[in-house]
Amino acid sequence: MKGYWIALVNVTDTDAYAEYAKRSGPAIQKFGGKLLARGGRNVGLEGPTPPGRIVIVEFDSLERAQECFNSPDYQEARSFRVDAAEAQFMIVEGV
Repeated sequence: MKGYWIALVNVTDTDAYAEYAKRSGPAIQKFGGKLLARGGRNVGLEGPTPPGRIVIVEFDSLERAQECFNSPDYQEARSFRVDAAEAQFMIVEGV
């Protein structure tokens, strides 16, 4: 089964977040991640709509998604995001 990063991100510092985005892409690609959605329009259907961006990244497995998140390359990129955005990240297993 595939593994999906689901991230809800409210950017507070666009310059620092841009640096995160520049660095995270190669780290994600290194682990075979495929960006499916990144900050496009969304329509709330039930419950509160989260503020900011919704990001979905597909990996070959839940384990591969975890490996990417925990990798030195991604953690280095993440260091630019932690003070530039409020974020919730999760991994979901699916088809």
